[in-house]
Amino acid sequence: MSDIFQQYFLKIYWAKLFKSIKEDIDTALRLDPSARNHLEVFLTYPGIHAVWGYRIAHFLWKVKLKLLARIYSNWIRAVTGIEIHPGAQIGRRFFIDHGMGVVIGATAIVGDDVMIYHDVTLGARTNEAGKRHPTVGNNVVIGSGAKVLGDISIGDGVKINANVVVTKSVPARTMVDSSEFFVI
Repeated sequence: MSDIFQQYFLKIYWAKLFKSIKEDIDTALRLDPSARNHLEVFLTYPGIHAVWGYRIAHFLWKVKLKLLARIYSNWIRAVTGIEIHPGAQIGRRFFIDHGMGVVIGATAIVGDDVMIYHDVTLGARTNEAGKRHPTVGNNVVIGSGAKVLGDISIGDGVKINANVVVTKSVPARTMVDSSEFFVI
């Protein structure tokens, strides 16, 4: 009986894994106008590679292999230039365009259909224990160089322009501009 269960479990696991990989590649093709085909994205997109590496490290983190998760995530950071803490929680269809310099902290929560550009930080403002990184809603775009800091909430559908430092929660469906945190 257990052999049948294992085969069934593995079949479902691999089906979900391949579906997730295809979904990530399709997301890159949809969001990046310079992406030409599935093979190119699969082989050359560091943002995709970092997300896949994060998912493995996050699994290790959840099953209490935290040292191994940190070692693996550090290797992924060295290869891609993107640091995603294995304790972070990231939704589906998350896309990092270009990616170099992206940092996502341990208690960050990122929703579905989020796109971020290079040099974005989802960081902390304190070294106290507990939730200290941002919560980002669904369908959010965060521009190059933006810093989203602290235990704040970024609502669904928010657009954060490049090089903005955000330290206060942002309501849904707004745009954050660099002119003194002006919300449109």
